[in-house]
Amino acid sequence: MSVVLIGYRGSGKTTVGRKLADRLWQPFVDVDERIVTAAGKSVKEIFEQDGEPAYRDRESAVLADVIEIPSCVIALGGGTLDREANRALLSRSGHRVIYLRCDPEELLRRVKADPQSAAHRPNLTNLGGDIEEIRAVLDRREPIYRSVLHAELDVTHLSPEEMVVHVARMV
Repeated sequence: MSVVLIGYRGSGKTTVGRKLADRLWQPFVDVDERIVTAAGKSVKEIFEQDGEPAYRDRESAVLADVIEIPSCVIALGGGTLDREANRALLSRSGHRVIYLRCDPEELLRRVKADPQSAAHRPNLTNLGGDIEEIRAVLDRREPIYRSVLHAELDVTHLSPEEMVVHVARMV
């Protein structure tokens, strides 16, 4: 059984995923990283040049591949589960799904603190990537995340190391 980390950008999926995989002696797979490597361009560039639907098609194809890995830690993109087909695939997989929940204000702080974020991540609405966008996207995505999760962890005030300890107990 694999562990699948879900949540909004900045929630720690990649950071925690890498550390958790090391702790569990399992490989780590980041869906966004696989897409970027295969495309040879950033998520932002894919959105701008090919459009979001093309990105989501790539995302679905990568998910279908990585979901077959029997024992690993997988970090999904924040919007991977927007597609019903991806939710169904994840639900059928039997993998353990952990939602890393974080308050919008902390998400904004983390995203702004990451120098790579603005250069590599697209805005998700016409609200410009600020707190209003985060709240709007979370309002839409949280019910989706909760429809597939096995456990939820509030990571708002946790360090990556603390997150790993808590998630390791949940698997």
